[in-house]
Amino acid sequence: MTEATTEATRVLIVDDEWMVRSMLRTIMESAPDITVVGEAADGHTAVTMAGALRPDVVLMDIRMPRADGLTATQQLAQSPRPPRVVVLTTFDLDEYVRAALRHGAVGFLLKDASAEEMIAAVRSAARGDAMLSPKVTRRLLRHFTQDDDRHATGAEQRRTEALRRLTVLTGKEREVLVALGGGLSNTDIATALHMSEATVKTHVSRILAKLTLTNRVQAAILAHHAGLLD
Repeated sequence: MTEATTEATRVLIVDDEWMVRSMLRTIMESAPDITVVGEAADGHTAVTMAGALRPDVVLMDIRMPRADGLTATQQLAQSPRPPRVVVLTTFDLDEYVRAALRHGAVGFLLKDASAEEMIAAVRSAARGDAMLSPKVTRRLLRHFTQDDDRHATGAEQRRTEALRRLTVLTGKEREVLVALGGGLSNTDIATALHMSEATVKTHVSRILAKLTLTNRVQAAILAHHAGLLD
């Protein structure tokens, strides 16, 4: 096995439509540092294949026969060596987005994203920097904003609770959280806040630990509930 192959990010593609899988495979294989190790048409098969193939990243559709993507994501998160799951979505069902977050997805990828955005999302997830593009972040948070508008009392309670939780953060950590909530990658945050990328990564890890969150998306939503992204 060559060094390039050894270092390549291993990707498992999961979607019940073969044309979508074929498109994603073509896109992924156009990148020299990404290897597609398998394809699955449902969540049950995806979990089985992930256990055998040990992918670094799983591109996971939501609505599929047998076991859906939410169930599969939850099962993968509980595995000994869980891969990073990036959910493929059209953002048409908000409850699925919320559930995917609860079940451990580290990012979301719109099915109409460009090839460059798809490859960037996989690379980001693989290096532990599972950022959302600003466009995706805005669309995600818009769902929660609409809910807040419909339930003003609940929104105020969430804001109060979110602000209470954020009291454990330092001033610099709050700055990083705001930038993270804007969909910036660690590299972009480092540039914007004039610090090294390693320092940003340390801040992000501490933010997640202090707030008992599992991923950056949850952090962005908490920042939104606290009113930091207004």
